[in-house]
Amino acid sequence: MEGRTDATDPSDAGIDPAMIRVLHSSDLHLGKPFGGFPEEVRHRLRQARQDSIARLGEAARAGGASHVLLAGDIFDTMTPQRATLRQAMNAIAGQDDLTWVLMPGNHDHLGAVEIWGTLARERPANVALALEPAPVELAPGAVLLPAPCTTKTPGRDLTEWMDAAPTGEAIRIGLAHGSIRDFRSVEEMGGEGGAVIAPDRARRAGLDYLGFGDWHGRIEVTANTWYSGAPEPDSFKPHRPAGALLVTIAAPGATPEVREVETGQIAWTRLVLDLLEAEDAPSRLAGALPPLGQRERTLLDIRAAGRVRLAAQAALAHAIADVAPDFLWADSDLSALAVSHDTTDLAGIDERGAVRDAAEALAAAADAGDATAAAALSRLYTYAMDVK
Repeated sequence: MEGRTDATDPSDAGIDPAMIRVLHSSDLHLGKPFGGFPEEVRHRLRQARQDSIARLGEAARAGGASHVLLAGDIFDTMTPQRATLRQAMNAIAGQDDLTWVLMPGNHDHLGAVEIWGTLARERPANVALALEPAPVELAPGAVLLPAPCTTKTPGRDLTEWMDAAPTGEAIRIGLAHGSIRDFRSVEEMGGEGGAVIAPDRARRAGLDYLGFGDWHGRIEVTANTWYSGAPEPDSFKPHRPAGALLVTIAAPGATPEVREVETGQIAWTRLVLDLLEAEDAPSRLAGALPPLGQRERTLLDIRAAGRVRLAAQAALAHAIADVAPDFLWADSDLSALAVSHDTTDLAGIDERGAVRDAAEALAAAADAGDATAAAALSRLYTYAMDVK
């Protein structure tokens, strides 16, 4: 922690440090293609990410922050379209009462010369680029220590330099992008795992706050070390609501006040229905759906499990098809839903003849554990109900 006591630029020991309030965000992934969706949905998702700049500005302004700190992966690729770069800078320029600090992550690392070269030439006056591991004065008595990603997978802890970084008697804020050793399942949390960072870096380096990017879900590591998560969701993983962190630091050595701020526009909702044979499956679905006013901006993924009768499975499939047009996008997977049947169900398909014979053969195979036969029997039942 010798870095705090060395009185050198960018602040001097004689300065009386003032309180600072910043908005910490990361992982905007501007230009993300969202290739698995129809084009009209992809357009909405890309636009929501572009609009997240304005929403971050509104959150910073409402919270009284002076700076927005973006901890990497502002852009989704190393070669975003020219329009993506220009529109991002135009949006930030429109938030000119705030200073925006942009740092490379693993998707837009320092090797992305097209991004950082263009921004170095064309950035608006309220944008600062954190492109090297060196102290950056945010305000008198408050210093940023950034750890920009050098490559997609640096393979080393890029925050080590912070330990001895001289800042004088100033508030020390670290900014980094990557994974820490405390968490085992990086993929579950939505991170890339490109760097391994000491989870106690804030203590080692005498940081008042350490803000991370990389994992798209917001995580409190310690009281002064946080992953901000993404300002706009991009998966059905069970993260906290998309947003940013409003961080207030009263003085060097003070525990920061961290407030979570929601900024997400599009909801990614996964409904898991674990059904019992006696349950009314459509009613369970109806009770779990988002309110009507939210559906147009919701991506819905329905997963069903448990066991129901053939009629209930068919009714559930119909109910899903009926509500799907309410949503921005909707999909379902009923493959884990076991279906039981009896002679009454088979009679619903047909009383006698070739179709009834086929239904009985499928039922026998399904009872023996043939998943393909079970799925075929369900489709046959649904078709029979549709034509009656």
